[in-house]
Amino acid sequence: MIITSDDLQGISALKTFLSKQFKMKDLGRLNYFLGIEVSSDQSGYYLSQASLVYLTVTHPDNAYAVHIVSQFMSAPRTTHYAVVLRIIRYVKGTLFHGLHYSNSSSLQLIAYSDADWAGDPTDRRSTTGYFFFLGDSLISWCSKKQTVISRSSTEAEYRAPANTTSELLCLRCAIQIAHNDVFHERTKHIETDCHFFRHHVLEGTVRLVPVPSQDQSADIFTKADSPLRFRALVSKLQMIDTLPS
Repeated sequence: MIITSDDLQGISALKTFLSKQFKMKDLGRLNYFLGIEVSSDQSGYYLSQASLVYLTVTHPDNAYAVHIVSQFMSAPRTTHYAVVLRIIRYVKGTLFHGLHYSNSSSLQLIAYSDADWAGDPTDRRSTTGYFFFLGDSLISWCSKKQTVISRSSTEAEYRAPANTTSELLCLRCAIQIAHNDVFHERTKHIETDCHFFRHHVLEGTVRLVPVPSQDQSADIFTKADSPLRFRALVSKLQMIDTLPS
């Protein structure tokens, strides 16, 4: 159990109560949890990882590349091995990159959504990419191949915000409305995504804001870019260098 609060007296009382009900050990200040290094200062918390097991948990900059090579785990070829080596070299150079969660962040939920069209050369499926900021803090992201082949870029672009909207509803804890993730993931008709997405636009759940291509940060989850463009996109994810604890 992890307890977070500014009420030190309340925390102490809760720990005393729990210790009487259960066998427990106070491990003190959180420094390491499930492979994630945790550090903090007056500005907030920093999350990072040096372990390769669940690297994308705190490294969204690797999400697209890992998404690509993971599709060939059962039958990798020389090309895929070369890509994995490039990922490892990148990880080595960014070993202490991590996410910063500010203690003064607002509670405004902002999402970026994007899709390529027929970008996978093996089956011509499109890739959906999105991420969410809660104020200045990155809290959710996704790089995932779409389940059906889109016959136009319009279809691919509609499916991406539909999936993003579904995630938005989950993040807003509207479980009774948004607990249809499996249905929306498996839908095979673009009409369903259109109506789903349009409904929440009309309801005001989602507000669309045009984003120029050069400012589309979700590109990092849908396609491979030049090193200069990639570094620019990583900087927008609020990833910074953290010192090892």
